[in-house]
Amino acid sequence: MLTIRYAEPGDKDFWITLDKHISDTELDRKIRDRMGYVLLEDNVPAGLLRYNLFWDNTPFCNLLYITPAHQRKGLGKALMLHWEEEMKRAGYTWVMVSTQADEEAQHFYRRLGYQDAGGLVINIPDAAQPMELFFTKDLGKL
Repeated sequence: MLTIRYAEPGDKDFWITLDKHISDTELDRKIRDRMGYVLLEDNVPAGLLRYNLFWDNTPFCNLLYITPAHQRKGLGKALMLHWEEEMKRAGYTWVMVSTQADEEAQHFYRRLGYQDAGGLVINIPDAAQPMELFFTKDLGKL
């Protein structure tokens, strides 16, 4: 059985095992503001998604992660579609996501109907990484 729900304070131990890019304070904020989801398969935590508002008005998926034991079973797709529906119900007309150019996730997002929207190169030594690819999706097509 698949369950997707908002993250709760009791999810923090699970969350921090998967998400190395968020501070404790920011995770508390995501939980408080209901901007993070936990996916459970048979009541076992199997994935998470968190987002913010790009430009303070456009939902932007910051992180989607499914545990390795649960990957390739359609759970990531289920979590993304759940988030998209929630954003549409909240009145948003489009959403964004990004991934590094060297990651396979770009193909996943394209299969879900996301369109390439450009990239960002960061050459600052402490933050350098492969190009970040940005994608958008029109929620009117859902």
